[in-house]
Amino acid sequence: MSKIAVLGAGAWGCALALHAWRQGHAMTLWARTAPRAVLPAEVTIVGDPMAALAGADLAIVAVPAQHLRAVVAPWPGVALLLACKGFEAGSGLLPTEVAGRGAVLSGPNFAAEVAAGLPAAAVVAGADQALVEAVIAALGGPALRLYSSADVLGVQAGGAAKNVLAIAAGAAMGAGLGENARAALITRGLAELSRLVLALGGRPGTAAGLSGMGDLMLTASSPTSRNTALGERLGRGETLAQALAASRGVAEGVASAPALLARASTLGVEMPICEAVAAMLDGRASVRDAMGGLLARPFRAE
Repeated sequence: MSKIAVLGAGAWGCALALHAWRQGHAMTLWARTAPRAVLPAEVTIVGDPMAALAGADLAIVAVPAQHLRAVVAPWPGVALLLACKGFEAGSGLLPTEVAGRGAVLSGPNFAAEVAAGLPAAAVVAGADQALVEAVIAALGGPALRLYSSADVLGVQAGGAAKNVLAIAAGAAMGAGLGENARAALITRGLAELSRLVLALGGRPGTAAGLSGMGDLMLTASSPTSRNTALGERLGRGETLAQALAASRGVAEGVASAPALLARASTLGVEMPICEAVAAMLDGRASVRDAMGGLLARPFRAE
């Protein structure tokens, strides 16, 4: 691939544009507003998505999952890599289901560290093996180790669920419930994530891999995560509106939580931690009431 277009100039889009430029590709970045990141002069920034796509071999879509439908289009001749995570509100669809094609990039990656060239790893999942291999050849390198997967829905489910679970982990810390509570939520959250992956036809290894356990561990254990930080604010007693206003960017878990639960319900998957998060977000339960409800559940084998 010689020319790559990135659609979306948030932190993740800018980080991917910078990484692809370091890999030697001609780069065009579509931005609605001027990006906050400082990018090399060789990265062309345009305000029209079609201008960004002109002559591109690959389009990396790095907009929030809830905006994907409004952005993605057929774009004949351009391969598609989706770099967003979440279930679409209303439809409950995952990004490749919304787009109808393409591969997906997912893993335990903070944008700032990828932008800085620090070592990271991720998964490229797709039904088109040739596309997956082409993406890995184009973007894989010493600073970003990429693994291939054919488990398209499983990889996306992990990336979406971890955002919701991270809100729970952050809320526990914000409420002063301690590290033991956070560890328990992450561990039992992984069990919920695994059930969802399997119900979607995914592989157990996906849930235990980079896009499942890896992404959950990173997101739910660091205040750098927007979802964890939002959960901490809720745990300290802020309203959802206050927590959202203070967020540094989009906390995907907020919109994904009800959509995830609706999808899980159709599959017969029980996700009590995600249900508790949804109850906190829509005001049906306080953080302590939600956590108390989880602790009051009947004892069972692990």
